Amino acid sequence: SRAAARAYATAAGAGFALVHVSTPLEECERRDRKGLYAKARAGLLTGMTGIDDAYEPPAEPELTIDTTDLPIGDAASTVLRLLAKYGWIDSRGF
Repeated sequence: SRAAARAYATAAGAGFALVHVSTPLEECERRDRKGLYAKARAGLLTGMTGIDDAYEPPAEPELTIDTTDLPIGDAASTVLRLLAKYGWIDSRGF
């Protein structure tokens, strides 16, 4: 679980930042190049998150990024800025 991962990292003396990439189901389906969502909707595939398997967004992410209209480079830069803010990476060069 997310809480267990956070606890494990904290106990190990490591940093932990939960980044929630928030993309609506409709957008995930639109981007689906393999047709997995269509197969799940047709009953040909089970265990698909958002279709027949529940998805619970994290309760307390350090960062939430909605990628619906955000270019991937901007999303990556946002994550890198968070890591730099925590002092986990050098912020020079991005």
